Amino acid sequence: MSLVIMGASPATAENLSNNLLKQPPIEITVSLGNAANELKFEPNQLEFISGKRYNLKLNNPSPQKHYFTAKDFADAIWTQKVEAGNVEIKGAIHELELKPGAKAEWVFVPLKPGKYALRCTIPGHAEAGMRGEILIK
Repeated sequence: MSLVIMGASPATAENLSNNLLKQPPIEITVSLGNAANELKFEPNQLEFISGKRYNLKLNNPSPQKHYFTAKDFADAIWTQKVEAGNVEIKGAIHELELKPGAKAEWVFVPLKPGKYALRCTIPGHAEAGMRGEILIK
C-alpha cells in the first residue's frame, strides 16, 4: 500500500480548543471507486459542520489509483493529521492519491462554510463521474 501526499505545509491549532481536539472525531467513510471498477466516489455528497472534528476514512477498493482532490475544501479546514500505513502526516493537505487497496484517514476540523468541488484528477475520471460536492455548514 502506498499513498502520495501533495501540497503539505505546516499548520497550527492555535485557534482550536484542547477540548475540541480531545473529542472523538465523527467518522465518515468514502470509497474512491469500487471493486467493479466504476469511476465514482461513494458517497459523492459529503456534509460537515464547521467547528466539529471529523475522521474521513478513505479507501480505494478498485484495481486502479485514484485522487481525492478538493483544494478549496482543504483550504477551508484545519488538518490535524493524515494517517496511512505507519505514517502520520501533519500540515496543510490538498490532494491524496490512493493506490489500489490503499486506505487513509484524514482528521480535520472544518472552519469556513461553503460548497466545495471534489474530483479525481486522473484524466477522464472526473468526466466519467468521479466527482462530487462537499458542503460545510
